[in-house]
Amino acid sequence: MVRGEFVNSSSYVVAVRSLVEFTAKQGDLDFRFTPSPSGLEGIEGHQQVAARRKPNYQREIRLEGRYEELVIKGRADGFDPDRVQLEEIKTYRGDFHAIPENHHQLHWAQAKIYGYLLCQQHALPELSLALIYYDIDRLTEIPLTETFDIATLAHFFEQTCRRFLAWARHESTHRRQRDQALRVMPFPHPSFRAGQRELAEAMFKASNRACCLLAQAPTGIGKTIASLFPMLKAIAEHQLDKLFFLTAKTSGRKVALNAIATMQEKLPPSSLRALELVAKANACEFPENACHGEACPLAKRFYDRLPEARAAAAGIAILDQAQLREVALSHQICPYYLSIEMAKWSDIVVGDYNYYFDLNAMLYGLALNNNWKISVLIDEAHNMVARAREMYTIELHSARFKEMQRQAPPELKKACDKVRRQWRMLEKSDLIQSKGIDSYQVHAQLPDKLTKTLISLCAEIGSYFVDHPSANNSGLQEFYFNALIFIRLSECFGEHSIFDVSMKQNGSILCIRNIVPAPFLQARFKASHTSALFSATLTPWNYYSDLLGMPEKTAWVDVESPFDPEQLAVHVVETVSTRYADRHQSLTPITDLMANQFDQTPGAYLAFFSSFEYMDQVASLFTQRFPHISTWVQTRKMDEASKNRFIANFTEDSQGVGFAVLGGAFGEGIDLPGTRLIGAFIATLGLPQINPINEQIKQRMYQLFGFGYDYTYLYPGLQKVVQAAGRVIRTNTDRGVIYLIDDRFQQDQIQALLPRWWKR
Repeated sequence: MVRGEFVNSSSYVVAVRSLVEFTAKQGDLDFRFTPSPSGLEGIEGHQQVAARRKPNYQREIRLEGRYEELVIKGRADGFDPDRVQLEEIKTYRGDFHAIPENHHQLHWAQAKIYGYLLCQQHALPELSLALIYYDIDRLTEIPLTETFDIATLAHFFEQTCRRFLAWARHESTHRRQRDQALRVMPFPHPSFRAGQRELAEAMFKASNRACCLLAQAPTGIGKTIASLFPMLKAIAEHQLDKLFFLTAKTSGRKVALNAIATMQEKLPPSSLRALELVAKANACEFPENACHGEACPLAKRFYDRLPEARAAAAGIAILDQAQLREVALSHQICPYYLSIEMAKWSDIVVGDYNYYFDLNAMLYGLALNNNWKISVLIDEAHNMVARAREMYTIELHSARFKEMQRQAPPELKKACDKVRRQWRMLEKSDLIQSKGIDSYQVHAQLPDKLTKTLISLCAEIGSYFVDHPSANNSGLQEFYFNALIFIRLSECFGEHSIFDVSMKQNGSILCIRNIVPAPFLQARFKASHTSALFSATLTPWNYYSDLLGMPEKTAWVDVESPFDPEQLAVHVVETVSTRYADRHQSLTPITDLMANQFDQTPGAYLAFFSSFEYMDQVASLFTQRFPHISTWVQTRKMDEASKNRFIANFTEDSQGVGFAVLGGAFGEGIDLPGTRLIGAFIATLGLPQINPINEQIKQRMYQLFGFGYDYTYLYPGLQKVVQAAGRVIRTNTDRGVIYLIDDRFQQDQIQALLPRWWKR
């Protein structure tokens, strides 16, 4: 275990693999694209090697030893008692001689540690060590063997442990100080706001029960700090290793880091380490360079420079993106891969949902591999359904495939042709042929023949890149990765997903489309001590429980709003319909309503619409008719700087109307207290567009849960409405107004989904 398992105050447990990775890694980072065996292929390779051995061959030997306060544990791959030989099996594909020397050094270090532990366990005076390199494509072994006496192995073991011991002691001290500080840490403000205590108590109780929690609490009460505080206290209470704080958007990360900074003011310096994870694309200093020492200066000698950088980073309380970059560059190493290393040594890791819930999630993998005891906080959890669906959905585009095929090397032509033939068979179905462009067809089963040809093509591409490690073909790499995901999702295809084919102007799209992410997320929840999902909009709870796969004993809390209904005037405009067929007629009444409200109470307002097209129509008419009122309009694909400029228009003294799309960047996650925002116009129910895909989702929702329309259209739409409206009242002194513009807002079913405290 990298972090270490504290059996008592004087013992620190570390896995053999983690021990040697910490002490024996040297040289460059090297992430050249050479397709390595998958985890499953590695397991199968180990089994194939073991099956070739004699019946008395021992597999997966548990080993344990001590060095001062270190407890070292691990499992050696195999032991041949006849030859007194311990074997460490490493699977690979391609050219054996292309394996970097620093990898061999790491493998020998691991074998030597296992060898010493085995000699100790069986009182052996000497031992043969064998590194078995197994080519999973050719099914051949290359053994590297050497005999060591116990004295040599003992010297290496002690030397390795000494190098790690100083860090282990430092970590043990840090953990004791951290837990002591957290036990007595006071709430960072003089008192809890109304609603905060109830939320905090629910969080702490969930941790005490080691169960999951769905927590709904109003916007503006300070949910982030009310959730973090009890979960940090629980770290000490339940001897947890880490807390993962996961967000849907960049703004959520910033709020979390600010809350952590506020709590750190009540703690001794450096007693709590926090880390911000950002995407590789946003952290890379040389995006045009390949990720290895020959191409990137920050990959050169990365592991040689890492110890000093790691020690420096560990002394910084909040390692946000800027701090990480500063430390990394001062030690001439890659900021992104320094952040991956520091995830092993931080107490709180703040990052996007995908770092824990994605198909190849880094934090989830680290937690499993290191046997961490973790808790997970999921911020703005109403986003989880849509985001998780995206994580387990994959599209293959015929236009991109054809472009890749044109640029592919000759040795891949035959395998590409086989894929293309099977692809064409799907395009030639009667439904697709009869409807042509914009046609859509769902298949009851995955196309088995296409999947088999994709598997063959991926094997060919993998072999090509192994033989040509310097090949620069981004289109081929992109297709390869997408095809591998398609194959992996096809292996676990079920009623949680559909397979569909869409015809567009530039070709067809094959899609494994996840609808119910629950089967994929359940293992993630199970791996945590507690997972707490919180948001202002988690109603109805069964919708989120069903689609996310919450465990049976998940707790639920609905925190009452602390706000007085008199703070917010809510008006339903029954005389206007925002249905698609009625939109042209709605333009003038909506602009009149907005102008009248502004003239009556000048200030800053937000107006939300269902689409950019609808928003632009209203904004254009509004500026023509009422040029004296300032307007700010959201545009498509705004970058962070543009979003910040839009938000900067909302000051305490500003007057005007901001036009935005419901469910977009400005419909949630922004904080505009006081007079920075005094009202909102919501000219839509936020219902997803009726189209063939959503109709298929509706059908599957009905089959699985009995709620087709509600789960597909109503609940996702109203959730966006309530989120947008929540921008208006942020404190107990705020005053504001909301206009719900559509006659359907008066329906009983709709009213039941709106916050109870609203005065209507």
